[in-house]
Amino acid sequence: MYSLLRYTFLHKLLAEQLLSGGAAFIIANQFYVFHSFALECLAFLATWAGLDFCVQKLARLFGLRKNR
Repeated sequence: MYSLLRYTFLHKLLAEQLLSGGAAFIIANQFYVFHSFALECLAFLATWAGLDFCVQKLARLFGLRKNR
């Protein structure tokens, strides 16, 4: 596991996704109670994607990240 984290690509990916993924996890844990694992998992993934989209747009807006 340590050797995987040393790779630049994976380290960069984890650093970029940590904020949006952590926030989505907290939101899903606090607010999503569908009594179905599949629905809660899909809602978590949709929340993570939405938050990541917002974070990426804000980073480009403030010049922290170049357009791809």
